[in-house]
Amino acid sequence: MHDMKNDHLWYALPVLTGRHVRLEPLAVEHAPGYLAAVGHDAADDEVFRWQSPPGGLARPVTLDDATGHITAALAARARGGRLPYAQIDVATGEFAGTTSFSDPEPGLRSLSIGYTWLGRRWWGTGLNVEAKLLMMAYAFETLAAVRIAFVTDILNLRAQAAIERLGAAREGVLRKHRRRGDGTWRDTVLYAVVDDDWPTVRSTLHNRLAAMTAQAGRSAVGLPQAGPTDAFRA
Repeated sequence: MHDMKNDHLWYALPVLTGRHVRLEPLAVEHAPGYLAAVGHDAADDEVFRWQSPPGGLARPVTLDDATGHITAALAARARGGRLPYAQIDVATGEFAGTTSFSDPEPGLRSLSIGYTWLGRRWWGTGLNVEAKLLMMAYAFETLAAVRIAFVTDILNLRAQAAIERLGAAREGVLRKHRRRGDGTWRDTVLYAVVDDDWPTVRSTLHNRLAAMTAQAGRSAVGLPQAGPTDAFRA
């Protein structure tokens, strides 16, 4: 039988802090940092290329745009459908991007992680790997979740590869699931990590994060790097 006494924790959105990233509840006050993290060069369009929640999500170009993104996320939080985090770079205190828990189902002990983006400066730095580690640890170890889902555009091959590197299993494709920003229909690839997977996934992510941290240290002092790094950028 479902025990409801801890259901409030599924909507609590606590601050989660690691060595590289701090996840704190997204707030309107984050709007200037949100806009700065997106960037202003043509290459920065890639940050929002695959962001396609219902109704679409265009890259913000003004402070009002950024504020609009945040207020939409907060409205979704008020409805209980999305629990949005700001990703803060611990080293600099800068706003680096967002990520969210979504579709919480305490009765089924399941939820999703998504609405993730990072400014290009933070790609491959380990911030998002650590963010996913913190979020999955909270879900599995505090909420006693049994399932965490991830979804991405079927055309976003980089994100699919990154989700698979998290240890998530590909479960299928939801056809014509959402509309992209350009109005075309998006097929969505569905992945999940379940509680049986978590010990292996946790170990793998700890090892990946340690390797990325070591490589960043070698790069900072001008030593040869051990190899390429990656991060989940969907």
